[in-house]
Parts: sequence; structure tokens; C-alpha cells
Amino acid sequence: MEGNDKLTEDKIFEAATTVFEEQGMTGARMQNIADRAGINKALLHYYFRTKDQLFDAVFSKLAQKMFQKFSPIFEENLSLEDKIRFFIKEHINFLKENPKLPGFIIHEINRNPQRIKKMLRNVDFKILWSAILKHHSDELGDYNITEENLPQIMTTIVSLTVFPFAARGLIEVIFSNVGVDFDKYIEERKEFAAEFVIKAIKK
Repeated sequence: MEGNDKLTEDKIFEAATTVFEEQGMTGARMQNIADRAGINKALLHYYFRTKDQLFDAVFSKLAQKMFQKFSPIFEENLSLEDKIRFFIKEHINFLKENPKLPGFIIHEINRNPQRIKKMLRNVDFKILWSAILKHHSDELGDYNITEENLPQIMTTIVSLTVFPFAARGLIEVIFSNVGVDFDKYIEERKEFAAEFVIKAIKK
């Protein structure tokens, strides 16, 4: 891809991500995305012929970006506790960069679950489960982790990082009444959530 094409596509992805997060798939308009990207609508349609096509591309790129961040989780030289700390820290950092993403995804799942299922069809989540069981077979005896309860543990870890962003509006209202700064709370959560999980699973 030529330099100018790459720059234009990057602008489109950035603009589309913002518009989709703010207005959802239904409310988003190609004209709004073109305006935010600083290009005309005809050029936008040159790169992406339909809104559906653009939505799928944006969602796929965000998913790829997120999975790339977490690639060290598949490394054998990190302990299980190090991987938990790494995931929670990097997931919170990713959500700080994309704070509206959890609400957007939840909305789209509820609006059109089949679309999201189709987009995630090629993602093999069993790879992560298998990697944990394989790389940490000697460690698992020290933790309350089995192949059966691993899905429970993994979704619990994700919920500890996602919920503050998905419910940020509510949490900030509550925190404002007790003098807690949300940004400070999020930074502290990186360590708190990791230690909370490790203490919970350790025998």
C-alpha cells in the first residue's frame, strides 16, 4: 500500500472507530465518518463501499490490535502470576485508549448478536486455554484452577477490567460523592485486580 493510501486509510479507521463508538452501527453515517476523517464521501466509498464493510474492517482491526498486545501471554517463560498481572495491566491500558469500546461492543452484541458471532467465528479461544494448561501444568497444583473452571476464571478476570469502563458514567457519579478520582482509581486497579485474582486462586 502506498504511503498516501495508508495515511488515508488510517484516518478513515480512526474516524470510523470514533463514530461507531459514539453512535453505534445504526446511528453512524458514512458522511459523518468522511467529515471526521477530513475526506469527501466519494473517497470514503472508494476504500469501503458500504458501512457494513467498514464496520467489519474496524472491528477486525481493533480485535487484531488487542490480541497483538496480549501475545506475551502465549510465552512459556512467564509464570502464571506474571501473565495475570500482564494481562490486567495491558487490558486496562488498552481500554484507557479505547474507553467507549466496551459499551459499544455490548450494544452491538445485543443489537445484532449474529454479526458479532460471525466476526468472531475464526478466533480460536481454545488456543489460550490450551496454552495455559500446557505451559503451567506444573504450577496449576498450587492454584484452584482446573480445565473445568478455567472459563469461569478467565471471564472473571476480564470482567474486573471491563466493568469500570462499561459502567464508567455510573461509577463516576458514585465516586464524585465520596471524593474518588476515576483516573487514579483505574491506575490503582491494575495492581489491585491482579492481586485480588492471584489471592483468590491460590491454594
